[in-house]
Amino acid sequence: MASRTNLLMGAILVLLVCPARGLADKLQFTSTPAGATVELDGMAIGITPCEKEFPGGYFRKTRTSYGARLEHALVARISLAGYATKELTLTEGPQNWISLNGRNRGEYWLLKADHFHVNLLPIGETFTGEIVAKVSDTGGGLSPELSLEELVRQTKPAVVYLKGLNKSGSGFLVTGTGVIVTNAHVARGEESLLALLAGGQQLEAKVVYIDADLDIALAKVQIPAANGELPHLALTAATNVHQGETVLAIGNPGDAMLFSVTKGIVSAVGKFPNAGQGTWIQTDAPINPGNSGGPLLNARGEVIGINTQKLIKKNVTGIGFALSSSDVLEVLHRFYPGVALLRQRTASAAGAATATEISDSTQPLNAFVPPTPDGVGTVTISSEPDGAEIFVDEKFLGNAPASLKLSAGSHAIVLKFPGHGEWRRTLEVLKSSKVSLKATLDPSP
Repeated sequence: MASRTNLLMGAILVLLVCPARGLADKLQFTSTPAGATVELDGMAIGITPCEKEFPGGYFRKTRTSYGARLEHALVARISLAGYATKELTLTEGPQNWISLNGRNRGEYWLLKADHFHVNLLPIGETFTGEIVAKVSDTGGGLSPELSLEELVRQTKPAVVYLKGLNKSGSGFLVTGTGVIVTNAHVARGEESLLALLAGGQQLEAKVVYIDADLDIALAKVQIPAANGELPHLALTAATNVHQGETVLAIGNPGDAMLFSVTKGIVSAVGKFPNAGQGTWIQTDAPINPGNSGGPLLNARGEVIGINTQKLIKKNVTGIGFALSSSDVLEVLHRFYPGVALLRQRTASAAGAATATEISDSTQPLNAFVPPTPDGVGTVTISSEPDGAEIFVDEKFLGNAPASLKLSAGSHAIVLKFPGHGEWRRTLEVLKSSKVSLKATLDPSP
């Protein structure tokens, strides 16, 4: 009898320390149009419509400390050649995991839903209008410097207040057709944002692109037909930014008046890994949470950078950082091939960024217009690693793997992936042909 009791107690103990795992649940992705590549945290999982199994504890809080739980935020990137890539934050959190005895066992995240659907927007219909950018400083033909009052009067109408579900920030228009530049951390996780213009007009801004590496996002507002062209700002490259010059920041700091203006100087220009990738402009112009995504302007009313972050440290004040307009131009080049692509290098002496392959004037840069499909072939492109950006004839067409319809003729194909060398090929596409390309991008030395 005693041995039987011991066996029962043993069985009970096993049940207590080895609870049954819940069955896996399925996370589904769909898109319009279908056929888009879905990546989770940079890893491709399938083509829409697709699904992936996850433990039930990823969708709802498990009942025991032994249940599976998601210990990091989960981001999906959905891309299709010819359409603007979408990025979705799938989780909410972090939340604290408190055991029955009151011990804190760490943080966890929960999936917001078990099905996510995105409407992908055609690049040719989204990225319209013209970008105005100056990508070199020749020392001649410069616009005159403006008084502070005139500078604000001319530029403020192109600045926008952006409000999401749980956060807000700033942005600025770069085309008269409604393309807005802001920070990725303002737009990430949002399908659309409320855009408030300085004149009081409210518009819906759809998030149309988020750069996976730089803290840059693009949004698009639809303009009522009666409004005509929206005011927008010109950009100037980091090579035109000089230490000590006067700068102005316009934005919407939290708990303060909207469209506030602060003044400062350029403290330094160059690479600063502590702030992140890209070329940075350090300034003492006061910026605060809510200024994120707003423009940093020179005295000629040109955007030299996006106000992005400030240094918060005991006994330290007046150190803010703007991501340079050269990085903005790198992103815009994917959709507006007329934008000069600036390849940055670091000068050995001063550490300031210089550039090659530049033009020498302020110029309007036309939007991408898809080619007329008069005699086309199909080119299927994959990459190692997965997810490389595909450029055909200097036009960004999405991420690998992808199947592209290209007009008959010669095409320059380039694939890019962060931390890897570029892969280049010239391909002759024949009418009704089908070609497969496998690009292996070697890690940069």
